[in-house]
Amino acid sequence: MQKKIINEILIGSNNKGKIKEIKDLLPKRIKILSPKDFKIKSPREIGKTFKQNSLLKAKYFSKKTEKICLSDDSGLEIDILKGLPGIYSARWGGEKNNFNLAISKVYREISKTKKNWKNLKIKARFVCALTIYWPDGKFISSTGKVEGKISSKKKGNKGFGYDPIFIPSKKKITFGQMKPSIKYKIDHRFKAFKKLKNFFY
Repeated sequence: MQKKIINEILIGSNNKGKIKEIKDLLPKRIKILSPKDFKIKSPREIGKTFKQNSLLKAKYFSKKTEKICLSDDSGLEIDILKGLPGIYSARWGGEKNNFNLAISKVYREISKTKKNWKNLKIKARFVCALTIYWPDGKFISSTGKVEGKISSKKKGNKGFGYDPIFIPSKKKITFGQMKPSIKYKIDHRFKAFKKLKNFFY
């Protein structure tokens, strides 16, 4: 695909945390739009993978607005839970995507599988799929992952979502305890964005 530098982008999400993180990855010269600017609600996520949901959202918002759209679908995969919550990560928080509820559910589900799990290394990873979709129907997707483990309790109030319970590999603190400037250099969203960077820089 011939690369043409993007100067205006619609971030295809109504999740404030995601919008902020994606915005922080983009050059400051880019004009940022969000679905709220157009009073558009997010579509139902019926894909079976992060990539499918990312494409579904990017296409939906681009077609609705005639804008170039960058959409994210991301989540936490926990090995002992056979990859859950995975693509259902936000939905584990109920209708209002309450991540305090979601985190409580993660701990409940792990405890059902391993009662003494707090003494074990519970392997997990964050996965992010990003898709840029153009109004003419062209699109490109990329995926990023960061491996790590589940913290035995919530730590930190930075970031959003499951950040307070995820400790990335080779680190001793959770994403919730990390300065954004450090997190952005190693997280799943940054890794996915790196592959699309040439469209913005």
